[in-house]
Amino acid sequence: MREVVVEADGGSRGNPGPAGYGAVVVDAATGETLAERAEYIGTATNNVAEYRGLVAGLRAARELDPEVTVRVRMDSRLVVEQMSGRWQIRHPAMRPLAAEARSVLPAGQVTYEWIPRERNKHADRLANEAMDAGARGEQWSPPAAAAAGPSAGAEDPGRSGARDGTDVRAARNVASAGPPPDLGAPTTFVLLRHGETPLTPQKRFSGSGGSDPGLSEAGRFQAERVAQALAGRGTVQDIVTSPLARCRETAQVAAARLGLPVRVDEGLRETDFGAWEGLTFAEVRERHPRDMDAWLASQDAEPTGGGESFAAVARRVTEARDRLLAAHAGRTLLVVSHVTPVKTLVRLALGAPPEALFRMELSAASLSAVAYYADGNASVRLLNDTSALR
Repeated sequence: MREVVVEADGGSRGNPGPAGYGAVVVDAATGETLAERAEYIGTATNNVAEYRGLVAGLRAARELDPEVTVRVRMDSRLVVEQMSGRWQIRHPAMRPLAAEARSVLPAGQVTYEWIPRERNKHADRLANEAMDAGARGEQWSPPAAAAAGPSAGAEDPGRSGARDGTDVRAARNVASAGPPPDLGAPTTFVLLRHGETPLTPQKRFSGSGGSDPGLSEAGRFQAERVAQALAGRGTVQDIVTSPLARCRETAQVAAARLGLPVRVDEGLRETDFGAWEGLTFAEVRERHPRDMDAWLASQDAEPTGGGESFAAVARRVTEARDRLLAAHAGRTLLVVSHVTPVKTLVRLALGAPPEALFRMELSAASLSAVAYYADGNASVRLLNDTSALR
């Protein structure tokens, strides 16, 4: 029975944002590239694009030989673990895509393997080519001069892993496309976490379902220092804030320095931590260990007592982001918010997985910044800057 390798990838410039996938089918014995697939799919998340790439790769393999044995290799841990049956598929949008992938070939003909991103360059390149085509208002098509070559692990002058570090096919595409479009000035979010409250030094859960504490004396001092630094830079043109007291106070201090009005956006409020409000991490671990474990393991899990999941927060923060981008296009906007919304905006800009929230430090009164471009790309320019407080 013939054996092939399917490498698949997907990406979203904004997550959700303009998205595309890429897939390549390779002969397992010779390394010969047998088929390439890529498509711009409009606005979608990274996970949706990755699943679409998997489905396209499996279908391309089936077209070559319905009896084929397939080794799928992807750098998406989520897709590999879910399709291998080791992780549950909790997100409702993923279930039909996983079912579609399982329907392409009998289960006994397909195995799954996770690989690092650097070993999935071929599929990654195809996905980016598809997204680039979408940005031009086109659909992806194979370069006319592209020749089939070896897959990952072999020298291929048409791949970004070539010995001289260049991507010949990509260079041809850029040359034929002409100069890049003028995207204009980006819309820049200067993300300011509010100053300290009495609960901050105690590291207690303080969300939107609790007592809504205001700034402490230390927090008011921090707000003044950051406002002074922002006034010195002179770049902020508009201010928007979470409706919670600690953010409104921080925003008003900045507004007084900058001479700007403050607008409130409900989507920027902190997570509702349910029954965990006011408790420390250790107290929650002691009282609600199962709920805590579930919350740390899945973006769809809610805190005890009907709080918000990370997925729910991400949806409303995404909606708030899109509203603000539409209302403040090309301007620099001071966004005063909380730990989870700020980290979520950074995570989405990076296209990072949900667990990245636990890998960022965000101090009270710290500044971060994200620039958003007209083609849907985003650039993280600053993270957790506390220099104004020193």
